[in-house]
Amino acid sequence: MFLESIVISPKKPPMARLEFEIGYDKSINRETRLLGVDDDLFALSKNMEQYRGFRISEIDPIRRTVSFTNGEVIHSGEVTGDVSEADLRRVQIRETIRSHFEKEKELFARGVKTLSLFFIDEVAKYRKYGGDGNETNFEYGEIFEQEYTDILNEYLTLYNTPYEQYLRSIEVYQTHAGYFSIDKKGRKVDSSLKRGSDESDDISAYDLILKDKERLLSFSNPVRFIFSHSALREGWDNPNVFQICTLKHGGSSPTQKRQEVGRGLRLCVNQNGERMDADTLGSQVQQVNQLTVIASDGYRDFVADLQRGIREDLYDRPTKATKEYFTGKTIVINGSDVTVTEKQASDIYRYLIKNDYIDEDDHVTDKYRADLENGTLVPVPESCVDITESVHVLIQSVFDEHIFDDMFHNGHDTKIQENALNDNFYKKEFQTLWNYINHKYAYTVEFDSEELIRKAIAHIDDKMFVAKLQYTVTTGEQGQDWDSEQLKGGTGFVAGHSKTFTLERTAGSSVRYDLIGKVAEGTKLTRRSVASILTGIRPHIFAMFRNNPEEFITKAIRLINEQKATMIVEKISYNQIDGTYDSTIFTAEKNSDFSRAYRAKKNVQDYVFADGYARDGRSIERELAENMDLADEVCVYAKLPRGFSIPTPVGSYSPDWAVAFYSGTVKHIFFVAETKGTMETLNLKPIEKAKIDCARKLFESLSNTGIVYDVITNYQDLLNIMEK
Repeated sequence: MFLESIVISPKKPPMARLEFEIGYDKSINRETRLLGVDDDLFALSKNMEQYRGFRISEIDPIRRTVSFTNGEVIHSGEVTGDVSEADLRRVQIRETIRSHFEKEKELFARGVKTLSLFFIDEVAKYRKYGGDGNETNFEYGEIFEQEYTDILNEYLTLYNTPYEQYLRSIEVYQTHAGYFSIDKKGRKVDSSLKRGSDESDDISAYDLILKDKERLLSFSNPVRFIFSHSALREGWDNPNVFQICTLKHGGSSPTQKRQEVGRGLRLCVNQNGERMDADTLGSQVQQVNQLTVIASDGYRDFVADLQRGIREDLYDRPTKATKEYFTGKTIVINGSDVTVTEKQASDIYRYLIKNDYIDEDDHVTDKYRADLENGTLVPVPESCVDITESVHVLIQSVFDEHIFDDMFHNGHDTKIQENALNDNFYKKEFQTLWNYINHKYAYTVEFDSEELIRKAIAHIDDKMFVAKLQYTVTTGEQGQDWDSEQLKGGTGFVAGHSKTFTLERTAGSSVRYDLIGKVAEGTKLTRRSVASILTGIRPHIFAMFRNNPEEFITKAIRLINEQKATMIVEKISYNQIDGTYDSTIFTAEKNSDFSRAYRAKKNVQDYVFADGYARDGRSIERELAENMDLADEVCVYAKLPRGFSIPTPVGSYSPDWAVAFYSGTVKHIFFVAETKGTMETLNLKPIEKAKIDCARKLFESLSNTGIVYDVITNYQDLLNIMEK
């Protein structure tokens, strides 16, 4: 998982923006979620093994850390528990070295030395210290030397050209070096960062690299690959950096991207110190002085962020706290939009001048930042007391581009709204229906285990396929003759081509898998039965487990459940157990985007969040809700929450609707429904069909209550069923 940031909002506990993998039925996706204390990553990831035990116990906005109940702590910008992280970093290092060789071979004859620069999260990922204090390679250093050796061999031939002689003269361990801050013991350590940036504030890192600045440009110095902890500020601008690689999970902010890219946007020099400019190279100056960035995020995301950052600097983002900047700004106070008046803007501007919070050029001063940090800001003018918090947010936005991220969104409050139960829930018609269906149940089922094992083995042998991990390298270039329209439209870069590679050498994962246990848990079978199935499949099929363990487990569970689904329905029976569903399950799901919600009339909550889209793009659930609101026959209905579920041998099942009709208007009064875009049985997946058939068995046992259960596509289907 990757901790992107800690989010602080007024009158709310801090939240953590975490990126982690989620195991769906067909794929494993990496997603970003905003989480709070007590959220369980294992459950949220749909039981991905690497997140077991990762329940959030504390979010510390000061230290920018998230602590978990298993004792693990992750800092903002760090990664932990991610199976493929080392693979991703290996790919980046490999492609940087490959790009380096391509550029170096071209420039060697011109007498230009090629340098590549890696930005990393922490020194410990590159170098470590043994008990004797000696410095040795660690993860990134080891990966680099492995990949460098492999690619070097591709460039060495029998011809022994001057360039090849140069390559043979350099030992792999000599050609990479780290330029980091130094502690009192002389050990390399992480640089301290400027607040709100990815730029080092530790001068020792720059002193060290500046000492070697000139020597680095000489072919006699074997160092060609440089590892640095943070973005190098303007103090270091080595002109011969042709490759920049960010070995940072989740990439960098637009500002950090510009800082990192800026370290390579220089005209290079040759061995004589001559700048390779237009006077020297003529029309080839652009082809020689090209920077390649091997980004940790996708091509589209990288170029979009880079262009957005440049655009904000040049056009959008304010850099001065002027009266004009504050005038007319819309802010949110207690859920209502409030506009800063001209008088308030004048008062804010005078307030900043009076307290030395801005300088003569209207830039926010260090004094303001210090008072903000220490909680000693001078009170705002009387005219602005009611909007104090928002005033300071506006001031901070001048120097902190992220201040608006979680406080405002297009001028509207983004806080989570309530979707409380309304009077419809308490109508006697719905209470009668709810009391019939809110019981909890257990099932019993009988089937031939040996038959299931045989069928599951054959099904897995026939359908199982887990590909080796692959990665795609997309190459693009900055377009010529940029103008403001291209920059604003995000078309400043042009994608050239992409190529997909198989990851031949995967770093060993530290995650241990209980393969039998995970499959048994997902299929509700005994470990003995699962063991019989897995040992019965063909060896080359079982060997696919090594390609991608999580995908193998997910697919094995699905394939076994598909066979089980065809065998269980006729033999299943339900028995009521102690316990009922509480009404709070309706309000347990929190929603922040009410723009897609339907404002209902007869639903037990004010808003219906409709799922289920038919092939023509219509929301069949929203259309059904609209029709039920208009129908004279319908008294009250409920869009049932996911927390209301029926256990089945192939997973829990949640029906979509509970509907109560007025007595006398239809033959049956109570209805529990499943909405589908098609009624064709062949279009339903085996597991999906089995769940529906199990639910039908349960509601058949409740026939004495008058409840009807079925699958519908629209309101007319519903009426037809109720008249049968």
